Amino acid sequence: MKIERFRVNFMDVNCYVVYHEKEAIVVDPGDASEQVLTYINQRDLKVVAIINTHGHADHIMGNAWFMEKTKAPLWIHEKDAEYLGNPEMHLGSLINMDVPTVEAGRFLKDGDVINVGNKSLEVMHTPGHSPGGICLYAPNLLISGDTLFKNSVGRWDLPGGNLDVLKESILRLGRLPIETVVYPGHGPSTTIEHEIINNSFL
Repeated sequence: MKIERFRVNFMDVNCYVVYHEKEAIVVDPGDASEQVLTYINQRDLKVVAIINTHGHADHIMGNAWFMEKTKAPLWIHEKDAEYLGNPEMHLGSLINMDVPTVEAGRFLKDGDVINVGNKSLEVMHTPGHSPGGICLYAPNLLISGDTLFKNSVGRWDLPGGNLDVLKESILRLGRLPIETVVYPGHGPSTTIEHEIINNSFL
């Protein structure tokens, strides 16, 4: 399984294309990115799903555009589904992002398996930054959204955030194999081992 990172919009969101063989998922399309679409088309990839790790505007801004361009459905955790059409929840009005409203084609839950080619990722429900925050895990790989960053964690002071719940989610991630490479929603990649040593939340 391969993963490619693209930094999109003025919030420097990490949008990921995860693929194996000729199937792909697009994770957190924070903008209408021609660069991401070109990458997909050049490799003749079929996008099977667009996945939001959570429902904040900077991670969902490109949902409608990518759904139109790829004809792929949008998947998100049920507890963040309300964010997709509510500017007060997704905070688009706060950061001057006019987010088109879309509907999810599937509600993800903890333990769901997402198939990409003949590889798969497991959905981990990791609330705290938002009620429906998720991570995507495969051996040696974790897409952590805004739950876990290098040396830090996601904010818990936004609507639906909760510090105690976030701590539980972070500790769950800390039990993953230490060699797991973490691909966060913002900033550089890290590893579980690095976070255990350097992140005060672990």
